[in-house]
Amino acid sequence: MLKVVIVTDSGYGERAYENIKEKFETEFIELEAPHSILVDEVEIPEKKLEKIRSADLIITYTLHPDLTLELVEKVHKDVGWIIIGAWKGEGFKKQLLSFGNITVPETMCDLQENGNSVFDKFVSKFGRPKVKIDIEGSIIKDIRVLRCSPCGATKFVAEELKGETIKDLPIKAGLKVQHYPCRASKMRVFSDDECKKEMAAKIHSEAFEKAIREVLSNS
Repeated sequence: MLKVVIVTDSGYGERAYENIKEKFETEFIELEAPHSILVDEVEIPEKKLEKIRSADLIITYTLHPDLTLELVEKVHKDVGWIIIGAWKGEGFKKQLLSFGNITVPETMCDLQENGNSVFDKFVSKFGRPKVKIDIEGSIIKDIRVLRCSPCGATKFVAEELKGETIKDLPIKAGLKVQHYPCRASKMRVFSDDECKKEMAAKIHSEAFEKAIREVLSNS
């Protein structure tokens, strides 16, 4: 079974851990963030590094950039893939991508297959949402989540929309994501935070719009 290790220095990632462990062996590891933004050396306990290196896939929710970079430098050769769930700045993104087996998504609910077997196995269950809808007349009887956003928002939306009419369903799905609430903007502190929330809402709206088209074309 695929082993996933989620690493944080901030408490972020707990919802992803609770969701992902339903499908894969998953471990949640907390590291201490450096006390200053500018540091000469970042130390990561060797025992925790050993646990992190045991993963097939790592998801980082570390907010301190030096800690994120140090972690990636130390472990990227030992694991199949690393997903950077929290990052700031296009320069930092480019630096992280230079390690090779790294994904730096705009939002975690936009992960899609890239051809790497480890990453694709994870993304078969978590990433850009996929749902299947069963209707009776114009009423939604059931929504099956085929692929869930890592944080679990897709499951939440699916439960909230059961029993609703299909009218304006994509719009309702996008709004429900933000009631979860969506933390997409919390992962990147920029002036476009609202755009990140809107991106997560748009991605879910598109998933439900596609599901509605499929069910109507087969009815």
